[in-house]
Amino acid sequence: MMETTLVALAVFIFGTMIGSFLNVVIYRIPKGESIVFPSSKCQSCQTPLKWWHNIPIFSWLFLQGKCYFCHEKISAQYPVVEFLTGVIFVALYLKLGLVWYLPFVAASFAALFALVMIDFKYMAVPDNVNFAALVFALVQPDFIHAALYAAIAAGGLYLIGLLSSLIARREAMGGADVIVAGTMGALLGFPNFFVAIFLSALLAMIPALIYRERGVPFVPFLAMATFITYLYDAQATQLLEKLIYG
Repeated sequence: MMETTLVALAVFIFGTMIGSFLNVVIYRIPKGESIVFPSSKCQSCQTPLKWWHNIPIFSWLFLQGKCYFCHEKISAQYPVVEFLTGVIFVALYLKLGLVWYLPFVAASFAALFALVMIDFKYMAVPDNVNFAALVFALVQPDFIHAALYAAIAAGGLYLIGLLSSLIARREAMGGADVIVAGTMGALLGFPNFFVAIFLSALLAMIPALIYRERGVPFVPFLAMATFITYLYDAQATQLLEKLIYG
C-alpha cells in the first residue's frame, strides 16, 4: 500500500510537469508559435521567467497568482491544467500499473486533454496535437489490433460524416473528429468505442441545448467519454451486453 502511494505521488508530480508543458502547447500552438523557443515569459510584461517561476502548481501559489515582475494576474488555468494532468496520470497508473506502455497511454490522454482546452477556448483542433494523440494511442501490446480498431473507427466515422454531408448538403463532420475517433478506437477497441460515442453524446446534450445558437465543440466530449470508458472498460462492456441481451 505504501509503495503504491509513493509511486502514485511520483506519477502525480511527473504528471504536473507534463501539465506545465501542456500549458505551453495550449497557449502557443493555436498562435502558430514554437513550443520549444523562446523560453517561457510573462504574457503581460514579456519578461523571461526564472526557473522557480515554472514549478508546477507551487509557483502559482507562491506568487499568489501574479507575475513576479509586473504583478499582473496569472490565469488560474495554469495550476488547474497541471493538477488535472497529474490526476489523469495517477488514474491511469492505478488502472494499468507500471506497465511499459503506460507512458504512451498517458501521453495520448495528455494530448487529448490539450485538445479539450484548445477546442473550448478557440473552437479549433490543431492537427499536430490530434495526430500526436493518435500515434501515442497506437503504442499498445497488441499494435496490430490497435491499428485495426483505429482504422475501422476513423473510417467508419468518415463514411458516416460523408453520407451526412451528402444528405444535408453541407459539411456535417470535421476531419478532427475522424482523427479523434481513430484515437478512441486504438485506446478502447470494440465494443467500448461505441459506448464512448454514446456517452459523449450524453455529455454534450445539455451544453448543446444551453449554447444552441453559439454551438459547442464536440471533441472535448469525445475525449472525456474516452477517458471515462477507458478507466471503466469492464463495466462499460457489461453495460453494453446488458442493454443488448437483457
